Amino acid sequence: MAVEAKPRLRISINGEYLRVARLVEGLGIATVCESALCPNIGECWGSGTATFMIMGDTCTRGCRFCYVKKGKPEPLDPGEPWRVAVAVKTLKLDYVTITSVDRDDLPDGGASHFAATVRAVKKLNPGVKVEALIPDFQGVREHVELVARSGLEVLAHNIETVRRLTPLVRDRRAGYEQSLRVLEYAKEARPGLVTKSSILLGLGEEWGEVVEAMRDLRSVGVDILVLSQYLRPSPKQLPVAKRYKLSEFRELAEIGRRLGFAYVVAHPLARTSYKAKEAYLAAIARMKGGGEEQAS
Repeated sequence: MAVEAKPRLRISINGEYLRVARLVEGLGIATVCESALCPNIGECWGSGTATFMIMGDTCTRGCRFCYVKKGKPEPLDPGEPWRVAVAVKTLKLDYVTITSVDRDDLPDGGASHFAATVRAVKKLNPGVKVEALIPDFQGVREHVELVARSGLEVLAHNIETVRRLTPLVRDRRAGYEQSLRVLEYAKEARPGLVTKSSILLGLGEEWGEVVEAMRDLRSVGVDILVLSQYLRPSPKQLPVAKRYKLSEFRELAEIGRRLGFAYVVAHPLARTSYKAKEAYLAAIARMKGGGEEQAS
């Protein structure tokens, strides 16, 4: 029988949280923090950081774990890249994460818009570090390469779940091998680029399948791994099959270290962009041989 997870989440509302909220609303910028009901929104917004979601808030895919709105998206806004850059400057960020919905309606899946946003942020904010959490662009190598070569520091793409459960959990246009290829294409396009992926736990996977997925990610050179508990956002999404213990997260983090990931974030409430700056800095230190093996 599936056991439903019922976490108690407490969002801390402070002055910085409200300032970020007002800025985001005033600039007409969507954030994955709100759209995906991220459990860390209080902590991240309270510290003056946010993950910007470009290309609208409506996804063309229907993954069965995701709360983001599905349907027919609006046309792209050509002014969005600059507005995101202005928001980064106004917030005085030194590390920014940019993500998006899937846009299968666009010829390149939105890759050129993604690249334009990265370039705009870099142009207005010299020195800022940029992480992009991208869709799969239907597995087209040239589209992945366009974003990989746009000037960012970290390219993230999530496999989301283990191989066996992918057809159940993700949209039919997604694919386990396709996601692995996306991460491989990014690494081949820029060998020094830090790559990152995430696995949601509690969807019905077996322990050995999780370890296999971790090995698969290392086989394509992924540097940063995020492991988190799947939390059912509404009755429309898949039920939670298992609630992992903290000790299990710690054990998986140790396995990740032994497999060679430069950094592992393993926590029930972790999400891909959670502690992104910390993960990047630690991964870079270890990749250069100057850091200790770490996990969070």
